[in-house]
Amino acid sequence: MYPPSQAAYDRAITVFSPDGRLFQVEYAREAVRTGATSLGVVCRDGVVLVAHKRISSRLAVSESHEKIFQVDAHIAASSSGLVADARRLIDYARLECQKHRLSYSEEMPVESLAKSVSDHIQFYTQYAGVRPYGVSLLIAGSDGGNRLFETDPSGALFGYRACAIGSGKKAAEAILEKEYQDGLSADDGVKLALKALKKASGEKLTADTLDVAVIKKNSVRILSNKEKEKWL
Repeated sequence: MYPPSQAAYDRAITVFSPDGRLFQVEYAREAVRTGATSLGVVCRDGVVLVAHKRISSRLAVSESHEKIFQVDAHIAASSSGLVADARRLIDYARLECQKHRLSYSEEMPVESLAKSVSDHIQFYTQYAGVRPYGVSLLIAGSDGGNRLFETDPSGALFGYRACAIGSGKKAAEAILEKEYQDGLSADDGVKLALKALKKASGEKLTADTLDVAVIKKNSVRILSNKEKEKWL
């Protein structure tokens, strides 16, 4: 009798292959690997998020293609993968922050939000009739400490000082691993992030093809086109 092929295990999220793999989750990771690059850098006075935007037509309005989202007064997130899935997770994260603020009269800790989002993602890897989220998020915030977390389509959660997601992950992280230092200022963090993104994208960056945000305590500042042009 012939052993079953991979196709026998990749049609439902609830079926493990004999070697313990969930192929639907792995396929969701492929959606992230082919997405536009996003990266984050933790600095001594905040966290920097930079994201590349793939704009396929010169008729498109670049501002309508969001890659960095403000979640709360002290938290922002960037995505790589399916944009619609990212918007759904951002809406969930915003609601969690509002519920926490109403319940406890305080801002939600960044790590608590990241864990809540990851638990929500993991839920969609356990039940038939649903599919995993085809997106990863970089969740950055400042709540007394500057924090950066990466979510995975499996629901796994990782904390970083600097990291990248998307198609340029390896190239960007090669720059980050080589040049990142503890205690960077936010300005130096923006410079390093743009350098890594330029290496990862392999093309000339313009203000219309990237989003940049600097997150500090009680402040999320998404740079305007004029500010981005100065950095470029």
